[in-house]
Amino acid sequence: MSNLEEKFVPEPERYEFGAAPVHQFELARRDFFKLLGAGIAVFAIAKDALALQETPPGPRNFRSEELPKEISAWVHVGEDGSVTAFAGKAEIGQNIRTSLTQTVADELRVPFESVRMLMADTAFTPFDAGTFGSRTTPTMTPQFRRVTGAARDLLLGVAAKQWNVAPEGLIAADAKVTDPASGRSLRYAELARGKTLAQTLPAEDPITPASQWTIAGKPVPKVNGRAFVTGRHQYTPDLRPEGLLYGKVLRPASFGATLTSVDDAEAKAMSGVLVVRDGDFVGAAAPTEHEAQKALDAIHAHWKEVPQISNKELFSYLKQNAAGQSEERFRKQKGSVEEGLAGAAHRLDAAYTVAFIAHAPLEPRAAVAQWTDGKLTVWTGTQRPFAARDELAGVFHLPLSSVRVIVPDTGSAGRPVKLVWTREEEFTWAYFRPAGVIEVKSGIAADGTLTAWEFHNYNSGMSGIETPYAVANQRTQFHPVPQILRSGSYRGLAATANHFARETHMDALSRAARMDPLEFRLKNASDRRLRAVLEAAAKSFGWPRKKLQAGQGFGIAAGYEKGSYVATCAEVAVDRASGAVRVVRVVEAFECGAIVNPDGLRNQVVGAVIQGLGGALFEAIEFENGRIKNPHFANYRVPRFRDVPEIEAVLLDRKDIPSAGAGETPIVAIAPAVGNAIFDATGVRLNGLPLVPNGLRSA
Repeated sequence: MSNLEEKFVPEPERYEFGAAPVHQFELARRDFFKLLGAGIAVFAIAKDALALQETPPGPRNFRSEELPKEISAWVHVGEDGSVTAFAGKAEIGQNIRTSLTQTVADELRVPFESVRMLMADTAFTPFDAGTFGSRTTPTMTPQFRRVTGAARDLLLGVAAKQWNVAPEGLIAADAKVTDPASGRSLRYAELARGKTLAQTLPAEDPITPASQWTIAGKPVPKVNGRAFVTGRHQYTPDLRPEGLLYGKVLRPASFGATLTSVDDAEAKAMSGVLVVRDGDFVGAAAPTEHEAQKALDAIHAHWKEVPQISNKELFSYLKQNAAGQSEERFRKQKGSVEEGLAGAAHRLDAAYTVAFIAHAPLEPRAAVAQWTDGKLTVWTGTQRPFAARDELAGVFHLPLSSVRVIVPDTGSAGRPVKLVWTREEEFTWAYFRPAGVIEVKSGIAADGTLTAWEFHNYNSGMSGIETPYAVANQRTQFHPVPQILRSGSYRGLAATANHFARETHMDALSRAARMDPLEFRLKNASDRRLRAVLEAAAKSFGWPRKKLQAGQGFGIAAGYEKGSYVATCAEVAVDRASGAVRVVRVVEAFECGAIVNPDGLRNQVVGAVIQGLGGALFEAIEFENGRIKNPHFANYRVPRFRDVPEIEAVLLDRKDIPSAGAGETPIVAIAPAVGNAIFDATGVRLNGLPLVPNGLRSA
């Protein structure tokens, strides 16, 4: 496998790629000039790197476009001078629409306001494997730079031909081409008028370096931001096509249960109700959501259930069942761990655990499906619209051209049907962040130098599994385990678990070495980018801090993932009498190469810290006998306003490094930083997430 392939193979803990459908069913290039009008279009034959990054990994069995051969439209300059860019990525609240628009405007040399970014619509946008892995910025930013650079060259060529001059002497700026020698200029709208020109992307096209960006690299307000804050923006639950029916799905009694019999006569007799049964799928649709639920309640079903474990047995199950797995997904060894441990002045062995947690969106997920002239259009909040299109085509035995999936910006039967999950369905039938057990064995010399590092992850995954610290003798291994709950994409994935274990362990080692936790990390860190974020976070935080009162504690943690580096300092206040733990202040330094939109990036960092507090302190799914026991916000706690500490984001802008993604990495260091701060305040070392679901005394 090449280095490029190793870099972009998605994490194995994205288990949803290989997950079987919940239900088993039994029933047996676009013409862009017609769609958008005349103008100038740039088409891109996908290069090997982009194809590799955007091709879905096996073993998921859904069809995909063959990107190296597929010719897809990426940008169109209209006769009125407007610019439309196309991206298969979805906007899921991380403001990528704005930063991609900045990129297009910057490279094409047009005003930001003149660019419209059309995203995640399978009828218009190029194929994309999905919005995950913090890949939008590192893959789409250079791609749009290339295609808009090609569009700019094409416009220069049109002007040069019209003026009968060499294109090399012309300048493109502010949506027009100018000839400095004669003072003549033509706006892009004039160059595009009456023409239907297209160009394929050159093999190598020069792009503007980050040091010369004029629109990208600056804070720009969110595209259509006012519509979001005023409620004018429509999400999937807001869509109400004419003749809409509301759908409800009959759910199994527990995970793994199979349908043995069903009596739907009573529901079918209800006025205006449609009952659908296909294999083990049973659903009802009605003019109102209440009537649909009433019809579902009238269906009498019997299920065959299977024995299931509970969350109390979770971690012993993971260890016991990993032993029988023959598949070795990841293993790395360097030097001799045994020799490193034998020569260590101090040894430390520990185990760490991470619970299943839910996505817990504020609004449960929803979908609207509409049939028109034998074609199906579905609006939904999926991160993988093309995969959803393929699955829908398979279920309904339709050609791909007859299915369209549209993703409205998310943050959350012959007639159109809307299906909105209940809160219980959201907590039960969605994917969970994988639980895991992590075991670490380590050794250090008398001066604090790492001599040995052995790291085993059971189940949660290999993202962020390798230590960023220099150690001559190391062994790292990921052990897959048969799934208990449906697991899949969650911000940070296994990197959160692996960083929690590693950075908690590093803190404990620093205590054994009688060294300051920051000093200990810097002593063992040879990576300059890692050292830079550690030093930046510590400087802004004022590390080391002097304790001014009892129960005050300070912690630090750091790491890297998906091309980005992070260091987090946290201050906590612990009330030993009540056991209450409060995070008082967080400073996080983050570096992801060249920054496209500082405001958007700062929001990502702050949002990740807040979300990460939930998994760090109290979030955990409870389950028993195949049932979720806490499927409501009343008994599944997420961070509230009163939990939010003072947060400072320190952004390191590396214009000499390509932009990396920032959707996931900022979350990985908050849990160990808080846990280390709790130890600093109390002397109690907490090795499991969540750290204090019921307060410190319970923990």
